[in-house]
Amino acid sequence: MCRGSIKIRAIAFALLISAFVSVGEAQEGCSSYGPWFEEQAGCDPCSVSGGTLFRWSQDLSASGGPDLTEPLVTDRPDFTESSSTVGRGVLQLEMGYTYSFDNDGTEQLRSHSYPETLFRYGILADWLELRLDWNYAEEEIRGANPDLLSGGEDLGLGLKVALTPQAGLLPEMALIPQMSVPTGSSAFSDEEVLPGVIWIYSWEVSDRISTAGSSQINRAIDGLSGEAYLEFAQSWAASLSFSEKLGGYCEWYGLIPSSAESVLPEHYFNGGLTYLINNDLQLDIRAGTGLNDAALDYFVGTGISIRMP
Repeated sequence: MCRGSIKIRAIAFALLISAFVSVGEAQEGCSSYGPWFEEQAGCDPCSVSGGTLFRWSQDLSASGGPDLTEPLVTDRPDFTESSSTVGRGVLQLEMGYTYSFDNDGTEQLRSHSYPETLFRYGILADWLELRLDWNYAEEEIRGANPDLLSGGEDLGLGLKVALTPQAGLLPEMALIPQMSVPTGSSAFSDEEVLPGVIWIYSWEVSDRISTAGSSQINRAIDGLSGEAYLEFAQSWAASLSFSEKLGGYCEWYGLIPSSAESVLPEHYFNGGLTYLINNDLQLDIRAGTGLNDAALDYFVGTGISIRMP
């Protein structure tokens, strides 16, 4: 361990994560907890990257975090968020458009979603980013009870914390505590603050293949009863780089309500392509289909992501 006084909060955080981050015997003069703990203890960072909050003790040389010399890493177009942050002082803007359709036999729903804006900005350290997302929606219902709704959705706020780099079979991980705040129009606002959290884990299998998953839990509102319930979401994605500029992915994800009166589980399969204009600019397209009756029949979309170092 590093010599010097170790602050109480560093010890508390180390104990908190010991359940899922192995901490082994450190190298001489170096903490195995990670660069943040070394700084709090008044020690040198031991020549280890500060791109993640913690490090796996099985491989203290493993480094993670953003690399501005490499292509940007985006949270879109799939459901699974990326397990890395953008880097301190870096702004990344991601936005797009989605058209979705559903026919339940009695009514048809056509919806347009745009601009699906996500602002990501690195603050304080490379492993921490501030997140803000906002969207506008239009829904047209055709059938026995036709209706046309449009308006802004509730604002989303959150932080992404890059937890660990990948070390062999041990994944790169990130955590996103988040919440929506009631700023939307009456047609789309939940009219209260709804907190949630996302845990993301990923592996680079080779230079061309990667895989990732996410587990999340969010507070949600049942549109029929107006009562709150918990919504669990699980996803798994696989990505393939066809060339230096062209990539693709396929993914399954499910939305699973708990104790909701009218909301049913929804499962989807989707895939898409990404095209890199340059290291700081990426285009994407995607399409998906519902896997059960409660899910939408299909959706298609496109988007753009821009990194501003």
